[in-house]
Parts: sequence; C-alpha cells; structure tokens
Amino acid sequence: MRVDLFDFDLPDDNIALRPASPRDHARFLIVRPEAEPLLEDRQVFDLPSFLQPGDALVFNDTKVIPAQLEGIRYREGAEEIAVSCTLHMRVGASRWKAFAKPGKRIKVGDRMRFGHPGNAAGEGSACLLGTLDATVAEKGEAGEIELAFDLSGPDLDQAIATVGHIPLPPYIAAKRPEDEKDRADYQTIYAREDGAVAAPTAGLHFTPDLFARLDAAGIERHFVTLHVGAGTFLPVKADDTAEHKMHQEIGHVSAGTAAALNAVRARGNRIVCVGTTSLRLIESAARDDGHIPAWSGATGIFITPGYRFKAVDMLMTNFHLPKSTLFMLVSAFAGFETMHAAYAHAIENGYRFYSYGDSSLLFRKDQ
Repeated sequence: MRVDLFDFDLPDDNIALRPASPRDHARFLIVRPEAEPLLEDRQVFDLPSFLQPGDALVFNDTKVIPAQLEGIRYREGAEEIAVSCTLHMRVGASRWKAFAKPGKRIKVGDRMRFGHPGNAAGEGSACLLGTLDATVAEKGEAGEIELAFDLSGPDLDQAIATVGHIPLPPYIAAKRPEDEKDRADYQTIYAREDGAVAAPTAGLHFTPDLFARLDAAGIERHFVTLHVGAGTFLPVKADDTAEHKMHQEIGHVSAGTAAALNAVRARGNRIVCVGTTSLRLIESAARDDGHIPAWSGATGIFITPGYRFKAVDMLMTNFHLPKSTLFMLVSAFAGFETMHAAYAHAIENGYRFYSYGDSSLLFRKDQ
C-alpha cells in the first residue's frame, strides 16, 4: 500500500509532553468497528467495564534503560567530535547495536568515550570518573553501528545506567530536555526486564488501583517481554509499505504464559494486548490456527492492512504518528477507514497523542 495513505495532519497542540496524573485518568477512546456506537469517549479507569470475567490482559514487562549515550569520537590523526548514540539491541555481553549521529563521520575502528569526556586519548580505563569507552566494531546503513564496549555483562549494565540518559522520543526531546521526572514517568509500574530503549507506552496508564479493580472484575493478567528498540521511532521513508524494512527486536513468551493464553482462547474468552509491542510479539509467536507456543527470538513483524490476526482479540494502544508503522498496524486491526475516522475524532476533540498521550481500546474488525 502507498505510505501516504496513512498520513494525517496533527496540530502540535495535540502532542503530549507530560503524562496525565493520575495515570489512569487519561482519556480513552473506545473503537468498535462492528458495533454501535463506533466511537465512545471514556477514561482509562473505565477499562474493566469493557472486559468480561476470564478475559486476559497481556502486558510487556520490558524495562527502559538509559540508552541515550552522549560523548566524543576520537581517532589518531583526527579531531575529536561530539557524538550521540542510541542503543537499540544487545547482541552480546559487551556489544550493542546503536544509531549514531553524526553517522557519516564515524568509521569502523573509531574509539568513543561516553559521559564526561575528560582527555579521551590520554585515558585507558574502561570506566573512569563516570565515563564509558567503546570501539566501533561494525557500520551499517542509516547511521547504525555496532559498539564493542570495554566492559561486559553486569559491569557494562551499571556503567550504562551511570552515564546514560532516558531516550525520550524525538517528538518530545525536540520540545524539552529529559529530566529526573522522566525516569519514573517513562516506565510502567510492572517493568522488570532490563533492555528496552522505548517504553511500551500503553502500559504507562496503569496504576495499582486500576490493577486492583481489574482483579476484582476477574480479569487475568499475563506478561511477555519484548525489548522495544529505537527503530520504533524511525520514519517510514519508502513510498510503498512493501519496501519498508522493520528493525529486529528481541522477545520472549514463557511456557506458562503461552499455556494460560491458550486456555483463555479455549474457553471462549478474549486476549487483550496492552500495547502494540505485546501484540506484535504474540502474533509473531502464534501459529496459523491461533495456538500460542512458548517462543524466544528476534521479530521484525510488520503488520499492515490485509494481515490476518491469529490470536489477539482487542488492543489497548496510544495514538501514533502519521505514516508510522504503528498507525498501519492499528489500521490493520480495526480497519483502515475506522482508524482514520477515530484519529480525526481524537484530533478534533483534543486527545493527546504519542508516548505520554491518551489511549484507545480497539475491538478487532471481523476478518
């Protein structure tokens, strides 16, 4: 499909720079492609009223790490330059793939020092006075590199936590700097598996009170892990969806979670994914007959209209960017025309978009 079919005009005033407080008081657009009313304005704390006892919510328990690294690049015979690297996928105990700026000026073999730069060429310690050193091991396309750090394993994790910054989405970072409040705001209350560069933002709306009300309503709660990469922020530059390449992300569905979700389906209840990340992981794992096995690996699943969903019945998700892969996904899930109508309604009625914005609950369009 043509990418421009997924374009729409979004006023700057609709972009959220801070989350709602309390989190579960964000606005909540209910979208029913096959029922009336098509659209209904509610609040997130109303979620239990749209679910039935025995339905299951699927959450992504990945935890955002401070994966934005600022520092300098240095090489013998060349001037030092400032660099910014966003880690997006771990590929070894000491190695991460990253998006680097300025990408064109970086070469394989370059050394980088993140944190307080000090005298880069004169220091040999791997992590000295709040710095972290690495070598550019590989260089790919569009500014992607692979960094081989001088530290490994838990020592590297600690160093990244010390020198790194929370990688706010570019549409927020362009309007204000990251601050200490973001360390809490840009993390779900159930995050526990370190590795994400971006938050599974639909989950940011949940509070202990909302969890208690869902428990009281007989709604099951299950967790999967998909470490969201910086590729989620990349624009679609192709003119046709068939030409776009998704970046891989690492995920895991445990045997226990898979068995529980298969039991939900077997008794006629619904699987409700909280966020596009958990949906993409479940759909990557699911077989054509809807059975969900235990699963681990990398997924680059790209869902556009025409995709036949195998296991997921409902989707809770925030409002996404024009021409983004995520707007394509929700258009596949609830219908192309339905989602254009829903987004037009949201914009006209002042809904807040993107990571810190309001949310929606999508019922799947009949396939």
